[in-house]
Amino acid sequence: MENYYLFLFMCMVLIILPGPDTAIATKNTLTLGKSGGLQTMLGTCCALLIHTSAAILGLSAIVAKSAFLFSIFKYAGAIYLVYLGIKTLLSLRKKEEREGDEQKAEIQFEQTSCFKQGFLTNILNPKVAIFFLTFFPQFVDTGGNTFMPFLIMGITYAVLTALWFVFYIYLIHQVSAFMKKPKTQTFVEGLTGTVLIGFGLKLALEKGNH
Repeated sequence: MENYYLFLFMCMVLIILPGPDTAIATKNTLTLGKSGGLQTMLGTCCALLIHTSAAILGLSAIVAKSAFLFSIFKYAGAIYLVYLGIKTLLSLRKKEEREGDEQKAEIQFEQTSCFKQGFLTNILNPKVAIFFLTFFPQFVDTGGNTFMPFLIMGITYAVLTALWFVFYIYLIHQVSAFMKKPKTQTFVEGLTGTVLIGFGLKLALEKGNH
């Protein structure tokens, strides 16, 4: 493996850039607290490790070369993001109608889905698989075995993602007193829902896998 420190720096730059994973983590942290955000992060990191395994085994290359498979992942991911966005926007109306035990029961139910939301948002995004295939080889000697370098880079990327999201989630939690004011939370959730729909539409409109 070559230029590991440059790899670390590039990873941090790319991880910090906001995307669907950040939007989901933000929403779940604001609505369900640190536990919701951390469960979302765990789901995202598990998906990243699966992407790493797929890259090592060559499965990501198959998806990248097959327009049909790429489209399946692309539209499934797009539909899921739009679904989450619409669900977030609709929850704003329902929140006004829910009170007491009913609202607490729904929050407990939503907490169990945070891991799934983080996992599916990442695993159904074919651009993540393509990213691994195009980014990782830049730091590997193409003449050697790529198994260990890909494994190390995949684990490193997942660990850095976890560290960033832990910091990000705790940061949001620290300012939650302001963020959880009814008007602020309504604005943020509305914005997050719109952003998720936007990410979904953007993914659906991707023209190809190159």
